[in-house]
Amino acid sequence: MPEEEIGRVTHYFNKISVAAIELTGNLAVGDTIHVKGHTADWTQEVDSIQIEHENVEKAGPGDSIGIKVPGHAHEHDVVYKVTD
Repeated sequence: MPEEEIGRVTHYFNKISVAAIELTGNLAVGDTIHVKGHTADWTQEVDSIQIEHENVEKAGPGDSIGIKVPGHAHEHDVVYKVTD
């Protein structure tokens, strides 16, 4: 699967399973991401994106977003968008 790096995890909220990600690329609801780090390695479809607690359909470079994730993310984990 081809992938492009689109950001890095800046924080993980354990109680609500949400990763805060600083984007360097574009991301939209429905895209598939791959999170990879020292102990993290999973792929998921993005169900929702939040900026400042507001739901948005897409976000781009420079945005800090929150997304619900199925696994434990760590600061500095790299986020890739799976491209077809």
